[in-house]
Amino acid sequence: MIFKKDNFIFGLALGFIAPMIGFLIYKLIKFKSLSFPEMLQWMKLNPNLITVSISVSLMANAILFTIYVNGYRDKTAKGIFIVTMIYAIIALAFKFW
Repeated sequence: MIFKKDNFIFGLALGFIAPMIGFLIYKLIKFKSLSFPEMLQWMKLNPNLITVSISVSLMANAILFTIYVNGYRDKTAKGIFIVTMIYAIIALAFKFW
């Protein structure tokens, strides 16, 4: 099962993929009537939506991180955490610059 693996590189991969899935879920819930290009255009017009979408996307990483920490898969959890920090720095950069 995927939750049994304990590997740092695997954690990095999960950390990059999970926010994308979280973003797609956010798009399907919040912007279901808009196409993907229309949603991106709307986000350009409303910069606050960018940070909100990044924050919601990172919830997927928080869930995975919790699962792996509670399962004592520390190498995978470390990879997820590092990628989460990278995404968080990007979110802060969008917020303040």
